[in-house]
Amino acid sequence: MKAPRTVTVPTVDHGLLTLTCPAWCAEHDTRIPQYKTDLSHRGAEHTFRFEGEELFRAMLTKYPFGSGSRETGLYIEEGGFARTLDPAGLRQLAATLTVHAVHLRTLAGQLDAILRGGDQ
Repeated sequence: MKAPRTVTVPTVDHGLLTLTCPAWCAEHDTRIPQYKTDLSHRGAEHTFRFEGEELFRAMLTKYPFGSGSRETGLYIEEGGFARTLDPAGLRQLAATLTVHAVHLRTLAGQLDAILRGGDQ
């Protein structure tokens, strides 16, 4: 059995803190101290684009010491896409969003599996 992966991060309020990472965790920013409640595990980033412009990005996240929910979830951030489209462009955007919806459903399935498996 493989030993759990850990990371040591600097915090403003608790000094160095060692966290055990879930298997899906891809990164931690260890350069800038944060407050303990702001520490998070982040999964691989998924970027969703339309004609080369970012629509949004998504990644698994978990705030093990957060004040809100401590369960793993999918963090979504808008990319600021704004454009006026003609009918053809609008249809193209709709088709792109349909493809992205399939990807999001896949991520939802992965999140279900993580939560069923004890959030590992």
